Amino acid sequence: MSKIESHDAPATDGAFELDPEIADHLTTRRQALSRAGLWGIGAAMASLPLGLGVLAKSAYARQGIPQQVEDILNFALTLEYLEAEYYTLGVQASGLIPSAHVPIFDLLRIHEVQHVELLQSVLGDAAVAKPTFDFTAGGAFDPFNDYAQFQILAQAFEDTGVRAYKGGAAGLNSAPDLLDAALQVHSVEARHASEVRALRGQSRWIQFDETDVAAIAAVYAGEANTTHAGVEVTGVTGVSERGVTEAWDEPLSVAAVLEIAGLFIVD
Repeated sequence: MSKIESHDAPATDGAFELDPEIADHLTTRRQALSRAGLWGIGAAMASLPLGLGVLAKSAYARQGIPQQVEDILNFALTLEYLEAEYYTLGVQASGLIPSAHVPIFDLLRIHEVQHVELLQSVLGDAAVAKPTFDFTAGGAFDPFNDYAQFQILAQAFEDTGVRAYKGGAAGLNSAPDLLDAALQVHSVEARHASEVRALRGQSRWIQFDETDVAAIAAVYAGEANTTHAGVEVTGVTGVSERGVTEAWDEPLSVAAVLEIAGLFIVD
């Protein structure tokens, strides 16, 4: 059985920052994509949490998928396309990834390809086509020529995925088979995120809403929350505020995910 093993790697110095003009370009592009209703999901979808990362061949597959579920699955499929292509291109880029790390990123690639294939099999003819990706985000990044940047975006995509699956869990209470499958993928994505963060010399878990790279700050918005189920956790546990933020991942909505992933999608 394949497993992801931890490998030591030098920490990045966090010096990668966006030129102000490029940052403005990213903001403009993000706003345009949001207004356009990316992938035809529509305004109503923007208020729904993303969540169905994977679907076992269940009653939905046999009886037909409700339109709302189909829309969410296609949104999830688009994100899986993004991760699968990103790792595929990264592994194929000659000299980009150190030899000791190639098996790790290749395993991540395999996992994401499997997620894509399963979603496609469940959606059938309703599956959206793979969009065109621009992993430079219009020239802001150069991940396939700079390993530090490749790792930074890998971390951003994986941490986004973990929060996205968290966002959809509550909506699956009435569909236990889907909830079970989604939580299985959620845990795998969390392992991916942990490994990539460790490769970068970062903590394996998110602390507050901190990031060493300002360009991916949107991924961590809201992570400093310390109130759960209406309870201020620091007041009942004696655990530090930092420790509490490490113990919970906050959910992301479709709209929030569009803010992040939409930067890398051309059409």
